[in-house]
Parts: sequence; structure tokens; C-alpha cells
Amino acid sequence: MTLFMSQLINLLVYNPEQPLLFTQLFFWVFFTLALAVFSIIYKNNRVRTFFLLLFSLYFYYKTGGYFFFLLLFSTIIDYLLGLAIYNSTTPLKRRFFLILSLISNLGILAYFKYAYFLTETLNSLFSTNLKVVNYLALWSNNLTGTDFNVSTIILPVGISFYTFQTISYTMDVYRKRIPALHNIIDFAFFVTFFPQLVAGPIVRAAQFIPQLTEKYNLTIQQVGHALFLIINGLIKKMLISDYISVNFVDRVFDNPNGYSGIENLWAVYGYSVQIYCDFSGYTDIAIGTALMLGFTLPLNFYSPYKATSITDFWRRWHISLSTWLRDYLYIPLGGNKRGKIRTYLNLFVTMLLGGLWHGAGLRFIIWGGLHGVALAFHKLWSILNPWQNQKNKYLQFLSVFVTFNFVSFLWIPFRASNMDSVSAIINQIFYSLDLSLMIQLIFGYPFVFIAITTALIIHWLPASFKETYRGWFIKTPWVVKLIILLLLTVVLYQSRTSGLQPFIYFQF
Repeated sequence: MTLFMSQLINLLVYNPEQPLLFTQLFFWVFFTLALAVFSIIYKNNRVRTFFLLLFSLYFYYKTGGYFFFLLLFSTIIDYLLGLAIYNSTTPLKRRFFLILSLISNLGILAYFKYAYFLTETLNSLFSTNLKVVNYLALWSNNLTGTDFNVSTIILPVGISFYTFQTISYTMDVYRKRIPALHNIIDFAFFVTFFPQLVAGPIVRAAQFIPQLTEKYNLTIQQVGHALFLIINGLIKKMLISDYISVNFVDRVFDNPNGYSGIENLWAVYGYSVQIYCDFSGYTDIAIGTALMLGFTLPLNFYSPYKATSITDFWRRWHISLSTWLRDYLYIPLGGNKRGKIRTYLNLFVTMLLGGLWHGAGLRFIIWGGLHGVALAFHKLWSILNPWQNQKNKYLQFLSVFVTFNFVSFLWIPFRASNMDSVSAIINQIFYSLDLSLMIQLIFGYPFVFIAITTALIIHWLPASFKETYRGWFIKTPWVVKLIILLLLTVVLYQSRTSGLQPFIYFQF
């Protein structure tokens, strides 16, 4: 009995060494149990929402630990401010409560995400000796007698995503695009819905809230589609992303000078595949699990490496973030309504801040800034381009090739641990590139090479071909689906990497 209770407590209590992830068997066992309960109560929308809210809160607690209370705090604050904005009778009051929402959301995000960056910058500029203090840990130690480290601030899982989600809610209420939610259970469920809570897609209230009152009506075809997305996401994450990360990409990025130029180049292409398969894999699983529960989440990726320009890339990559930046930053800055120079500047500022959203550091500023410059340049080039309206397959190939390589090389500062590593990788590629070592590379890392090239080939296949095998899977008998699922489970178990490989965007 004691052993059983110990194991039960272990399952229920947060363990930082074993966060709850989509790639863990425990999650799928627990999700299956949740589906069993869901199948009993799904007809009552109120009970369904409350049950899924509890499951979502449990999921976040098991993933992020005591930052669970920070999530609750942000939820309550924006629920109250949303009501205050909605019920305000004057524009001044509405603006005041909106500013309070922005300050509270961005203030919390800035504290946890940018405290070190801001402190180091101030110390460097003014020769001060400011220290980072974890005030939450300090308050907990003083009030409850805990023993948390007050000199270290840990980034809460998913804070960037749910912060942007709640900001979009209060902004939309302020703009009178949606009414404020009066039921705090509904609002809390909107914020915490577990499939997209920690790594997106960033969901708008106008997209999600109406689904709370809709009758659950999932067809056999939709179940098949959901299962296909989950399988597709697990393959992307575990079979491709994790494998090339552990066996090649991480090694090269951690020690670029220890590898040849061609190996560094392939590590750059490998990371392009890794981050796409990791992030879009998470999104596929999120959309699939949400669909199982009767909820539709927005598309977040649309074959981004098929993009023919940097503008096209941002219409295909992390769509929920790029549209958020457009609607809540680029357009409020003036968009393209205040002249060409202002348009280019707005694009640059938007992407610069988009880079900072991903992380506090010079590397992310460079990454975002260069994307901003590229977007501004492409907007100018679209005016001057003499081949703008020509449909030529060679020009299209060249456009895809240039865009893919530009995006891939900009992943270098995004992924590298510091600017010295960025310089080392670039130097190895441009000054120590020996193409004669390509054969040696292929034979030295055969499965890595196969994984990278196969992933890129599949990515660049026509959409109609992908629709064909997706449709085939959906139409197959359930016996076939279960056999495929069983075989996949065996393959993923055999190919799993040693140690936990969290999703890349958990760190943002």
C-alpha cells in the first residue's frame, strides 16, 4: 500500500526531471483516461468545459510546476480587466484598463524573460553592479518557509504564448470586436486549454470562445484526421527532430571549430529541419488532440520552406505569431498607411520585437532585425521587380532556393549558444568548406543524412500528394489504423533518444 501511494503521489506531484510532454507514454495513458471520462460527460457543455479546465491546469502543473500559480494570477487579472474595459462608459476609462492589462502582462513577461538581459545591459553601460532577484522565491521563503534560490529566475513554460493570448483578448474587447466573458470558467479554459497552452498556436478568443457552446459532433473522418495529425507530429518530433538533434546538430553547434565546413553547413540545414519538425510536430499533436475533444485550433504551419520570398515565409511559418504581430503591433504602428519609409520602419521594428519575443539577447535581436530588413527589402523589390507577374518554374525554383538558404542561415544566431559560436560556424562554412568531404560526411552520418534529406524531400512534395496519403489513412479500416499505431509505437520506442528532449519552443 505504501509503495502504491508513493507511486500515486509521484504521478500527481510535479517533478522537474519529468515534465509532462506529448512524447511521454504517461501523457497518452492519462489522456486516454481523460477521454474515457470525457465520453461520459461531453453532452453537457458546462461540465465538459469544467472537466477540461481541471485537466488543463493539471497538465500545466505537471509541466511547469509552481508557475501554475502565475498562470492563475494572469488569468484572473485579465478576466477582471476584460470586464472592466467592457463595462467602462468612457474612452478614457477603457484606455486606462487596457494599459493596466498591457503593463501587467508585459511587466510579468519582461521580469521573467528579460531580467538578466536588462541587468547585464545596465551594468555594462553604467558600470553598476545590479543583481537579479527572484522576488517570487523571496516572498515564498519569507511567507511559507520554503528554501527557493532567490538569485535565479527560471522562465515559466509557455509564458510568452499565454501572455500574447490574453493580450489579444483584452485588445479585442477594447476594440469592441468581441464582448468580455462574464463566466470565469470559460475564460480560464480559453487561456489554459492544454493542447496549445505551452507552445501554441496562439488562439484568439473570437476563434475559440464560440466553440464552447457548440454541440460536440465529431465524425469518424475527423477522428481519423486527428489520429493522423498526432501520428504525423510524433514522427516529426521523435523520429526526425530528436534524432538529428542528438546525433549531429547539437554536437556541431556546441563545438563548431571541431567540425569541418561541410559538417557545419549540414548542421545548419539540419537545424532548419529540426526546428520545423519539432515545432510543427508539436502543433500537429496539439491540433489533433484538440480535435479529439471537439475543438478546432488554427493552422500554424503551411510548408514554410516552400516559400518563394521572406514575406511568403512569414505567411507560412508560425502563422499564429506572425498574424498576432501584424494585428497587434505592425498595424497599430501604422502598417503601410503612412508612407513607404514608415512602412519599412514598421516592418523592421515589428520583426525586431518579434526576435525579442523569442529570447533576450543579441542573437535574437540580430535574427529578428535581419528578418525585418529582409521583409522591408522584399516590399521594395516587389515594386521594382520586372518579373513580378511572370510564372516561370525556373524563377520559382530560384526564389525557393534563395529564401530557404536565407532563412536557414538566419537560424545560426537563433540556435547558437553565443556570438562566438555564430562567428565560428560562419567562418567554418565560408573559409573551410571542402566539398570533397561530402561523401565522407554521408558515410559518417548515414542515418542523419537520410533523415534530413528525406524530411526536406517530403516537405517539398506537392500538397496534392500529401493530401492523397492523408486521405488514404483516414479512409482505411480501424484495424489498419490500429496496426499502424502499434507499429509506430514500437518504432518510436526503439528509436527514442536517451534523456528527455523537450520541445524547442518550450524555452520561449
